[in-house]
Amino acid sequence: MPVLAGSGAYAIGEALRWTTGLDRKPLDAKAFYGTIAVSSLLGIGINFVGLDPIKALFWSAVINGVVAVPLMAIIMLMAMRQDVMGRFALPRALWAMGWLCTGVMAVVVAIMFATW
Repeated sequence: MPVLAGSGAYAIGEALRWTTGLDRKPLDAKAFYGTIAVSSLLGIGINFVGLDPIKALFWSAVINGVVAVPLMAIIMLMAMRQDVMGRFALPRALWAMGWLCTGVMAVVVAIMFATW
């Protein structure tokens, strides 16, 4: 089984509260196994459209870097809130380090766009 198809099926299944698990029979976890099948078929189909896998990896890394900035900001906002995190809310030192990293990522993305 392709790793990305399996991990994607687990992620989608857990988010949508499906019955998941490779230890389950296909009839007990139809949506989970269906997701694996569809993902695998899409992966096979990509081989026949002439998509350059190196370019696909490059662009997925670029998109990942750009999307990381707002995600990091949302995570920081949630992690700082005691009503969300309870006793696990970030202490000030980690709060500062998290925002510093988020800021560095934002600057790097801005530089990437400015120099492209």
